[in-house]
Amino acid sequence: MRTVGIRRVVQSTLTSLILAIGMVGLTVIGTGTAHAGLDDELTLVDGKGRLLRIQQWDTFLNGVFPLDRNRLTREWFHSGRAAYEVTGAGSDTFEGTLELGYQVGYPWSLGVGLNFNYTTPNTSILYGIPNAFGGSPEASYVQTTNLLPSAGINVDLGNGPGIQEVATFSVAIAGPKGAVAVSNAHGTVTGAAGGVLLRPYARLISSAGDSVTTYGETWDMK
Repeated sequence: MRTVGIRRVVQSTLTSLILAIGMVGLTVIGTGTAHAGLDDELTLVDGKGRLLRIQQWDTFLNGVFPLDRNRLTREWFHSGRAAYEVTGAGSDTFEGTLELGYQVGYPWSLGVGLNFNYTTPNTSILYGIPNAFGGSPEASYVQTTNLLPSAGINVDLGNGPGIQEVATFSVAIAGPKGAVAVSNAHGTVTGAAGGVLLRPYARLISSAGDSVTTYGETWDMK
């Protein structure tokens, strides 16, 4: 009888541990999904007295194991959204450029290169954030220009440590507010020793040259 009682206690303890582990797993999952939403923003009063606001939403940089298996290569996929709003006199006639990019930091480069390939399928499709600044859902969308899935850029870093700012893509915009999204844009850095840090940014540039940039948190591509 005593042996049966011990078994019951052990089984009860194991069941409690399994349940506790399950609850921890649920907590971790919940923490991951909480990243969605507004990440950062910045405002600026331009030369015409209008208030320019730029925001980054749902930023996610997914670092993956490099396909070339090179210890000096870092590979990732970038998804996120940028939204802008212009208020004040003349905001309805606002024209400019909405830009997305990175600041790339590396402790040492062997003079190879920095490569970005756009595999995001945003070819004249409406992307945006519903009601990012109020109003109707359609009012907070902007239609992007064609981005070829095979488009990309190449940057030579040279030797030594440094920080490189790279505009991965930009779109022409018009109107007082809108948003643009990128999904799974592919990026690689080859020849960077000691790891790579990425700081995503969104930049709003008016046709008159006024510019406001918001920077997100740093992502470590270990």
